Order: sequence, then structure tokens, then C-alpha cells
Amino acid sequence: MNRLQHETSPYLRQHAANPVDWFPWGEEAFQVAREQDKPILLSIGYSACHWCHVMAHESFEDPATAALMNALFVNIKVDREERPDVDSIYMQAVQTMNNGHGGWPLTVFLTPEGKPFYGGTYFPPEPRHGLPAFRQILRGVADTYRTRRDEVERVGGELQRALSRDLLPFRPQDEALNAAVLETALANLGRSFDWRNGGFGGAPKFPQPMNLEFLLRVHARTGAGSALEMARLTLTRMARGGIYDQIGGGFARYSVDAGWLVPHFEKMLYDNAQLSRLYLHAWQATGDPFFRRIAEEIYDYILREMTSPEGLFYSATDADSEGEEGRFFLWDQAEIEALLGDDARIAIAYWGVTEQGNFEGRNILHVPEDDAAVAARLGLSVETLQAKIVAIRPVLYAARARRVPPALDDKVLTEWNGLMIASLAEGARILGRDDYRTAAVRAADALLSAAVTPDWRVRRTVRGGEGKLNGYLADYAMLADGLLELYQATFEPRYFAAAQALADVALVRFPAADGGYFDTSDDHEALLVRPRTFEDNAIPSGTAMLAHVLIRLAAYTGRPHYEEAARGALAPLSEAMAQVPLAFGAALSAVDLLVNGLTEVAIAGDPADDATRALLEVIQRPYRPTIITALTPGDAGDDASIPLLRGRTRRGGQPTVYVCRNFVCARPVTTPEEVAALLKG
Repeated sequence: MNRLQHETSPYLRQHAANPVDWFPWGEEAFQVAREQDKPILLSIGYSACHWCHVMAHESFEDPATAALMNALFVNIKVDREERPDVDSIYMQAVQTMNNGHGGWPLTVFLTPEGKPFYGGTYFPPEPRHGLPAFRQILRGVADTYRTRRDEVERVGGELQRALSRDLLPFRPQDEALNAAVLETALANLGRSFDWRNGGFGGAPKFPQPMNLEFLLRVHARTGAGSALEMARLTLTRMARGGIYDQIGGGFARYSVDAGWLVPHFEKMLYDNAQLSRLYLHAWQATGDPFFRRIAEEIYDYILREMTSPEGLFYSATDADSEGEEGRFFLWDQAEIEALLGDDARIAIAYWGVTEQGNFEGRNILHVPEDDAAVAARLGLSVETLQAKIVAIRPVLYAARARRVPPALDDKVLTEWNGLMIASLAEGARILGRDDYRTAAVRAADALLSAAVTPDWRVRRTVRGGEGKLNGYLADYAMLADGLLELYQATFEPRYFAAAQALADVALVRFPAADGGYFDTSDDHEALLVRPRTFEDNAIPSGTAMLAHVLIRLAAYTGRPHYEEAARGALAPLSEAMAQVPLAFGAALSAVDLLVNGLTEVAIAGDPADDATRALLEVIQRPYRPTIITALTPGDAGDDASIPLLRGRTRRGGQPTVYVCRNFVCARPVTTPEEVAALLKG
């Protein structure tokens, strides 16, 4: 067993028995490289990465290849999910060397000072498809390092300078954060929209929840039918496709085709956290019960299969099981017939099952037709069909549970847990689900205990009740967002105070001179460059999510420096947001908050009282993304910890609602009808 046996990452521990003498990222590896004057082989991947597993099996588990690696290099293995800073730097380097191409596994060769001089992604054990064999690469790179050191140093220096250049690459002519930015972004999203299948672009196709959320916000603000239709079509087709687990709930990472049929079968916490929230919002916006069902199925999947004994949320499940991609999720028609008897014809028709299958001779379950069409073909009512499917699902789930499951990445990441807490908290208050509220509270309390220090510094990952690794901007921002949502689901002031404290630390530790933010804190480990991410990836950018948090804190507290900080971070991105909206969905939603303006709602009333609950339902049930709520169970004085609540009292002993904008309030009201009228106005 090599050094990786002591790591917290399941991905790193998967490589602990390799014959490769792996080091984790750290000073020890670089010191050895300097002492032995060896180049570094940096391999970056993650547990749900199919080709990472392939390269590990072909090369890192091969004794001859490992012997070559150990003789010629100091070898470092990194989990990109634990160390997004390292991954960001060296992915940019590889993309610079390879005309924009990159991916995982990421294979980069460094000098002992950490400067990259050659790199790529997957390399096969033998030459194929135009790729050289990995052992050829190893010998060639080692020879170059030994015999052409000047060239290695020159390339490394040039790459370091390139990575340091243009940390803020956007130079807008107009830095205004206004409705025109949003309108241009909407038009450009429409140009890339797939009106047949939903989603943006062609294959492979990713869910892109940040952009769909922006579309829902545009519709809420303007009533634009095209924005709602783009979101509705995409969410419907995705949930009926093979990318959605029709039996167990939850979405796979992406579809390899344009029609959402064939997924890459790994399931990630961050996708399901964002998509559960998105489907919840779609239900609010449309009233379509289908969207509510999908949201609840995702929540139930997370709580059933992705929750630790401490209440925290695991990171991912693999695409492979028993050495085959997707094996766990595939079905034979004969198997379904044996399990279901007379009901098999219903399952076969509903999920598009055939004898020949739709993926390597077997079936990915999907819903190719509307319920009404399937019911008519089977001679059933829609209600009977739907009831049958509800009864069939647990039978197939139980049969599938007897298979060998995909590997679980039980790593707990603060950033991703913050996303899940936010979604569960919203689900709790909008759907009236106490189990979701309990789950969000358990996770938040566990994170605040294990991942947050007494001085409000955040740790990236948690294992065994202890936090590890210095937190990134995204960890602060996502956790703060989750805590703000949890405050609105519980009205416990400690969650609001924690969110504000985290944002205050982020404003001190992460700012850049131009008004934006770095990904790493000012006391973070020194790296080749200090990374800075503006665009969304699979997750909202830390800058965009921090802006969301700051805009809402400004409305809760009346402190203008929060909104000024958000505007300072977003303004340089305005032109890029408008012209390349697919990369800036979360930032666009933050701008929507600024353009629309927030509505501040303060309630004085006991949340356990039926009259107060009736008021809250009017406020919280519809899709109103620009409303924030605060509640005091009794009369609040001028010393209330949340400024929005100061001086809020009950009128005539009745629970009372104050609807305000910029702390200027309409007359207080006490009935649901009056609240609804004020919110419509």
C-alpha cells in the first residue's frame, strides 16, 4: 500500500494498492523531486470518471508501467473534487498546450517547481487512435527533461506567464447591470436552444440547471413565454429520458446523445442538488404536478442512498459496476416479464422496452410517449396507468437492489453539501415536508460543527467528523446560500448569523483588486498562480453564488456594502454574460435580482400558529425568486438581530406581515388576501 491509503478521498484510496509510488499533493512530493532532480507526473481524476478507471487499470495497475513511472518520475495523484484549485491551474495549462482540448484523467508533467511543460489526458497502453502509448510518453518526457532542460524551463515559464495573464479577461464597453444585458442573454440562449429535444446545443448534452433557472427567472420578471417554454420543454424531456433514473430517481451526469436517452451513468450530488431545486421551481411556476413528482423523487433518492449516518451528503456514484458501464441500470425484456407477470406489458409499453434493447442489447428505461398515448394503446385510463406504474416501480427497484451496485464516493464536500441543504430547505417550506427540513437541519448542523472553525473559516471536506483542506470561495458561498435558505425554512436566527459571518470572511479573504474574487483565500497554499474562475461549470461559479448571497444580505440588513460588493464582482462580466450566456447562468440570475429588486417580507407571528402558516403559504408557495422572508415569533424591538425585523409587531394580537422594498414598507396586513394583493402589486 502506498501513501494514498491515508487519504480522505475514495478516489485516492482506490489507487492505494497501485504499484505506483504515489504521493498526495503536497510539499513532500516536490521536495523529493528537487532532491532527486526528477520531473513530476501529476495525474488528476475523480471517482466517477470512467476513463480514469480505464487508465488506472491499463497503466497504474500494470507492474511494468508502474516501475517505469517510479524510476523516472515523482508521481502525484489528485482528486479534482478535493483540489479544484490544482485541477483548474493544470487543466488550463493542458488546454493551452493542446488547442483548447482537455479532460480527465488529466496527465501533466511538471518541473520540481510545479511548472507544467507537457500534458494531455488519457493515454492508452499501446498506440491507438492517433495516441502514443503511455510508456512511450513516459520515456520521451523523461528524456526531454534530462537532455533538453533549457527547453523544458522555457516552456514551463511561458505557460506560467500565460496562466497569470488576463486573470480578468473581460473588457466590457458598458459595465451597466441592466435589463438590456438580460434581454440580450435571453436572445442568445434562444439561438442555441434545441427546440426538438430541449437543452442547448447537440451531443453530448448536459442539464445546465443554472441556465434553466435563469429562464424561469426571466419568465417570472417579464412573463416571457419563450423563456418558460424553453425551461418546460427541457425539464420534461430530461425527466422522461434515460438520463433520469426512472426506477430510483436522480439524474446521471449527462447524455451522450442529443435526445437525453443514453446517459454517462454516474450520478453526482451537485447535479441532483441543483436539479431538485430547479424542478421544485418549475412546479411553482407552472403548477404541473409532474415537476413536483420529479423533485420529490430526487430528494427521496438523496435521503435514501446518498446520506451519511451523520446526515451529510455523499459526493457521487460511479458509472460502472461489475466492470461494465451502466450495467446496474439496464434491463432485459425477459427479466421484466419474469418479475411483473401480467403487468409486464404496462412497464414494457411505458418505458419503451424492446427485445433488442436500445443500449448494447439491453434497455435503458425512458418514457418515449405521453401517458395519454400509452394508456390509450393499452386500453387503460391515464389514472389506472399511473397507478400501475407507481406500483411497479418498487418491484423493479427491489430486483435491481440485488445487483452489484456502482461504487459510492462517500467523500463529503462542503460546497456540494451547501447546494443540497439549500434545495432541501426550499423543498421543506414549499412542499410542507418536515422530513426535508429535518434533513437540511442535520446536514447544516453537522457542517457547522465539523467544517467551520470558531473564527468562521471553512474546510473543504469532512471525514470522520473532522474538516480537512482550506476552503475555497465556492465552499463559503454555497454554504452561506444553503444557510440563508435554511433560515427561511426554520426562522432560526443562528442560521442567518452563520451565513452572514461566512460572507463577511469571504469579503476579507478572497477579494481581487478589480472588485472580483479569487477562488482561493489570501492565506492559501502558494501555487503556480492564484486561480480565478468566472464562468459556471457543472456548478455555479463561487463569484456568482457569493453575489446572490450578498444581494440578499443587503436586503436583510440594509447595509449597502454588501450590494456594492456584488455589483463590483458582476459588472466586469456584463458583456460576457450577454454574449456568452451559457457560461454565466448563475451570474445572470444574480443580475436579475438587481434589475428586479428584492421584496422584503417581515412577519411577526408564531410559525406554529395556523394563522401564521396561512400567511407563510401565500408568501412562499408561488415562484417568487426575488422575495426574502424573515420572521419573529413575537413582537421585535429595535435590537432584533436581523435588521429587517426591527420594530415589527403584531397588530391586534394577530400575526402581521410587512411587505417592503428598500426598507420602505406598505401598511402592515393580517390576512392572506391582503398579503397576496401586496405581493402582486
